Amino acid sequence: MKTRITEMLGIEHPIIQGGMHYVGFAELAAAVSNAGGLGTITGLTQKSAADLANEIAKCNDLTDKPFAVNLTFMPTVKAPDYPAYVKAIIDGGVKVVETAGRNPAQVMPYLKDAGIKVIHKCTSVRHSLKAQSIGCDAVSVDGFECGGHPGEDDIPNMILLPRAADELEIPFVASGGQADARSLVASLAMGADGMNMGTRFMCTKEAPIHQNVKDAILAATELDTRLVMRPLRNTERVLNNEAVEKVLAVEAEKGRDLVFDDIMEETVGVYPPVMLDGKVEIGAWSCGLVAGLINDIPTCKELIDRIMSETEELIRARLEGMLAA
Repeated sequence: MKTRITEMLGIEHPIIQGGMHYVGFAELAAAVSNAGGLGTITGLTQKSAADLANEIAKCNDLTDKPFAVNLTFMPTVKAPDYPAYVKAIIDGGVKVVETAGRNPAQVMPYLKDAGIKVIHKCTSVRHSLKAQSIGCDAVSVDGFECGGHPGEDDIPNMILLPRAADELEIPFVASGGQADARSLVASLAMGADGMNMGTRFMCTKEAPIHQNVKDAILAATELDTRLVMRPLRNTERVLNNEAVEKVLAVEAEKGRDLVFDDIMEETVGVYPPVMLDGKVEIGAWSCGLVAGLINDIPTCKELIDRIMSETEELIRARLEGMLAA
């Protein structure tokens, strides 16, 4: 399938694996890229720029296909050494960067001078237009369904994607609620040029996370996520568990007086023990509503091949068949 995204990124299928903390390691990124999509290493999962350089080198050893690095710009007192991370990306020969969080304008000149395509993750049309104006090559439009941070507008993709299509000139991919051929066909119909999957790629054989995490997602339905940190306007969609229930109870008790320190124990530093050690109840970790559509753990190739095969069947048989009458 050819779309503006496949042409721009030099990939076979319009499917991107999004950056995910302590999930987006070289093994997963390479498996997705080798299957014809675009895999993504999560930059800030690596503790230093040197560690990121090593992870990029590892991915280069595992695939000769394009892959991306996610770089999230966070509002924090002690910021990561972003210039060093950018240098590791450029020196590693990475072709695509997925930026997220705050405006990436400060690193755009360096990435563009290196010939790197930049996809910025946005949760609104206005942010997408801003990304376009600063020179981003594409955007990943995150609907309210997504795991992680959906923004504060609460606009689901049935509305957000057509609005983005109406306003944007650059290509965009749909993110949030993406799991299968139905997701891809619907996203294409609403104007997207592909889709970005996060939670769905967590439940693949190559995802380098503990089996307990995969089992928790398989057992979940679309009713099993919660929104935490809403009072702090840093909303995150997470899979419900004991720690999340505790966070929600504290938020309800504190109300407008809530400060981040009140819920820090359940939200900071939880990803290594959850993702690597399988301690899924100790903290709040991102998961999308799409958990309700995930029922198996295929390889990345099996998943992508299935999506593309069923996409063609949906378009050629079901949709075209409706017109034939």
